[in-house]
Amino acid sequence: MKKLLQPFIAVILLFGVLVTPSITFADSTGTTEPVNEKFGAPIVVYGGNLTDEQKNSVKNNLKITENSDVQEIIVTGKDLATYLKDGDASARMFSSAKITRKDAGKGLVINIVTPDNITEVTSEMYANAMLTAGIQDAVVEIAAPKPVTGHSALVGIYKAYEVTGGELDPERTDVANDELSVATNLAKEAGIDEAKVSELLTEIKKQIAEQNPVSREEVEKIVTEQLAKLQIELSEKDRQLLIDLMDRIRQLDIDFSQWSDQLNDLSKTIEDKIGKIVDDEGFWQSVKDFFNNLIDSIRSLFN
Repeated sequence: MKKLLQPFIAVILLFGVLVTPSITFADSTGTTEPVNEKFGAPIVVYGGNLTDEQKNSVKNNLKITENSDVQEIIVTGKDLATYLKDGDASARMFSSAKITRKDAGKGLVINIVTPDNITEVTSEMYANAMLTAGIQDAVVEIAAPKPVTGHSALVGIYKAYEVTGGELDPERTDVANDELSVATNLAKEAGIDEAKVSELLTEIKKQIAEQNPVSREEVEKIVTEQLAKLQIELSEKDRQLLIDLMDRIRQLDIDFSQWSDQLNDLSKTIEDKIGKIVDDEGFWQSVKDFFNNLIDSIRSLFN
């Protein structure tokens, strides 16, 4: 009987390990980060089509209270048309964000606080597009009260960045939006893992920064090399979309030498994320193997 119970005890112990919740304690001190007087208070930008209830939900997710020292603004379809050449001024905007400018060299920190409601754009995709647009040192938190793709949050970030004194080139913001569209298209339509898409874009941009290509042909060579290196296969249509995007990036008025550190930081973040995914897959495979072996053991007891 003891032998019969051993497999079931093992199951109970393993189940307890798997379902035990992790607990994070909130900061009860009530302390807040001092306002950087160089850039002013953080900017919170709300999607212009939020209802009052949805806006309160976003405030809660971004931890905005009556005592928060922030500046609040609204982003609408008109802003979309301002920052994007083909932007639709009648577009409905729900994604919202909080942006805190940082001193040069601090890098980008992107946090999607409602990951279940931002369905297409990842934090790495935002970071890549923001670098292309010219935003380099900031902490950005993104939220939505219901499932949305997340594209409009980028426009809100642009507006917030300029409100704090930053200057953005409309050509760069337009290319950055194209980059976000290509990234989500490769993940959604071509079926490439989102982290892998971000890794691809980052590595191509790193090579553009290092090699300083002067023609579309040289950009195409870089794209082809990185696709092969990362073992990614694209349709000819998607491959041309990627080349078109990177050729537009090549032609932007960018000091690519300033990109190196932040692209390397982003690359490291993506590598760590991919490594974690691989580790997680290995863990769950071991769980699957355990249960398969357990079932075989139980069957042997009754044979």
